[in-house]
Amino acid sequence: MVDLKVSLAGIEIDNPIIPASGTFGYGYEFAELYDINILGTFSFKGTTKDARFGNPTPRIAECREGMINAVGLQNPGVDKVISEELPKLRRCFSKKVMANVSGFSVEDYAYTCEKLDKIDDIGWLEVNVSCPNVHGGGMSFGTSPEAAAEVTRAVKAVTKKPVFIKLSPNVTDIVAIAKACEDAGADGISLINTLLGMRINLNNRRPIIANKMGGFSGPAIFPVAVRMVYQVAHAVKIPVIGMGGVSCAEDVIELMLAGATAVEVGAANLVDPFVCKKIIEELPSVCEKYGITSLSEIIGGVKD
Repeated sequence: MVDLKVSLAGIEIDNPIIPASGTFGYGYEFAELYDINILGTFSFKGTTKDARFGNPTPRIAECREGMINAVGLQNPGVDKVISEELPKLRRCFSKKVMANVSGFSVEDYAYTCEKLDKIDDIGWLEVNVSCPNVHGGGMSFGTSPEAAAEVTRAVKAVTKKPVFIKLSPNVTDIVAIAKACEDAGADGISLINTLLGMRINLNNRRPIIANKMGGFSGPAIFPVAVRMVYQVAHAVKIPVIGMGGVSCAEDVIELMLAGATAVEVGAANLVDPFVCKKIIEELPSVCEKYGITSLSEIIGGVKD
């Protein structure tokens, strides 16, 4: 019997599989397809202080081995998430959920996290620092250790729940940023977010996406995710949630060997809405194939 349980910042989950924010809605949409209580947990749609319509369309471009998206954080705002979305989720999900938070200023992040911190159903806050800093010329908070640490400190000052900082791979030194977040009080690190990509329509010679560029995700970025998870997990003492191109049980084990405590599945949900269910069902047999009896024991187990 394979033990799939892992402890994520002090909260035990039945398995390490977590659908990633932006690919699983607020959960109840997928509950129409299968019992989502089989998941370890999931990270719900990125939530901001105020409602956002998102970017102009088209927002999606297909690629070989992946996709590019520039949805633009479309969401109803934190108040409506609390009053309308989470009550719907409660009817179909009995576990703690992960809240994904975005912002355009340090104050935005703190405001939204403080509100979500009061919700019993939420177990963790996943703070996405890939958003533009409106007070810093539009650069992402996650592109500098100082900015990422500033957000971390502000959020930790108003919350009691574990805070995972979600980092962008579009940087030169991911370890320095992760360590700055740890020093500022982060309880964990999530990585990687999407790479920056672009497609051009050959017929009209224009960018396919109205935003011109967007987040590139899918199987093609998996080796980058493995590398960055390995680097960060070996540099910090807090847990790492790994993600980026995960599409099967073998990918989960590889990321955990690199150092991930749990693994998020993103773009694959948009290709096959049953993929997380399939991965959870396949994990025991795949573990047995590789002589694994407990997933928690293989975390960071890659041999140097």
